Amino acid sequence: MTFAELRAIYDQPFFDLIQQARNAYLSHWKDNEVQLCTLLSIKTGGCSEDCGYCAQSSRYNTGVKAEKLMETEAVLEVAKRARENGSTRFCMGAAWKGVRDGDAKFEQVLGTIREVSKLGMEVCVTLGQLSLTEARKLKEAGVTAYNHNIDTSPEHYAEIVTTHTFQDRVNTIQAVQQAGMDVCCGGIIGLGETTDDRLKMLEVLTNFDPQPESVPINCLMAMPGTPLEAQPPVDVFEIVRLVATTRIAIPKAKVRLSAGRTRLSREAQALCFFAGANSIFYGDKLLTAKNPGVDEDQQLLADLDLTPQKPFATEETKAMACLA
Repeated sequence: MTFAELRAIYDQPFFDLIQQARNAYLSHWKDNEVQLCTLLSIKTGGCSEDCGYCAQSSRYNTGVKAEKLMETEAVLEVAKRARENGSTRFCMGAAWKGVRDGDAKFEQVLGTIREVSKLGMEVCVTLGQLSLTEARKLKEAGVTAYNHNIDTSPEHYAEIVTTHTFQDRVNTIQAVQQAGMDVCCGGIIGLGETTDDRLKMLEVLTNFDPQPESVPINCLMAMPGTPLEAQPPVDVFEIVRLVATTRIAIPKAKVRLSAGRTRLSREAQALCFFAGANSIFYGDKLLTAKNPGVDEDQQLLADLDLTPQKPFATEETKAMACLA
């Protein structure tokens, strides 16, 4: 899609826009089903990058301490609890610039992925930059989707990050696609960008071939100590408009409400679901930021008559079904 086409969609009267988005959703997705995803930071803090929104950068005094890479068994415990709570996608994130083939930490992560993939959930990782070599190894280990957000428009990107470029992000996404993994790619709103920046970001996403399998929409959680700590929250109707425009522009993608849901009322989240969102990050914490509690989310979904996506069948559950 072109920027002009996206602008015309976005600028429709509000109720016309969300009705069009609802129709697009109903044309491609089962009624009232929401995918629950759990995100775990397997390597927290100490990152060398200078992303202006991130509390894990070693360049800022945010109170986040650098931690070692989690051991496989500890990750598995969290993944099993996530599955028991209804998550069908488990995402693991590491705070570093990227991974390189042959590095001991990368080999450890590959081993963890192999074990997590046995649990029957979709396996997503976000490990920073990588080349086709690393992407192929992640695919072989069992990764189904790689998260690598482009954050904002190409024009605004240098205002947020200087230690890598927008093209670096695109290069990683291309490697992921060549390796045969799904791309989970979205952005962050509230970085001081304009509406045009948000739509230019969406323009890039719509022109990936193939388009992203899932699109996380994050609202900035202004973290103390970061350059963006004083940024005000985004107006809720701007969030809903972006969700709706994303649903229309990328109709087959999961549109995921990600960071910042603690700033959205139940009613605001309901509007986002009506406008086409069909996935949430689920669990009390997203990397270092707060997230609504499991019980709170379960109650919200129940009150809205939304159904969590059913767990995927594993060899274990298939065997139990046969015995029954």
